[in-house]
Amino acid sequence: MNYMINEQYKHSELTAKIIGCAMKVHSALGNGFQEVIYQRALEIEMQDEGLDFRREFEMPVYYKNRQIGSRRVDFLVGDAISVELKAIIQLEDVHLAQAINYLEAYDLEVGLLINFGAKSLEIKRLTNKKFKQKNQGNPNV
Repeated sequence: MNYMINEQYKHSELTAKIIGCAMKVHSALGNGFQEVIYQRALEIEMQDEGLDFRREFEMPVYYKNRQIGSRRVDFLVGDAISVELKAIIQLEDVHLAQAINYLEAYDLEVGLLINFGAKSLEIKRLTNKKFKQKNQGNPNV
């Protein structure tokens, strides 16, 4: 799994572990199940890997420093990485935009968008270009 680690990317070692878990799930289950099945299987793999995560973690969404709602992230890993799962035939630009919007709303720097629905596992590593450092008065922390 070391071939997936690229030190130029933040949290590369952790994202490599998450991707490895997703690959095990997809290898075992293939495509064709509902998203919740992949969520449950990925939860088991990440527990077995010893990853620190929260599943379906409710996070507030802010606009101009005011909370306007909340959204559940499929997985929040290490309090640093958002993992959004899909079980669709093909990822579209709208899915990427949605995942990036979540990163911005949560003020997380790194995210993964993983699609189990295609014949081959699809993984997109996302970076929040608007990321603000934690603990600087940001209500999203």
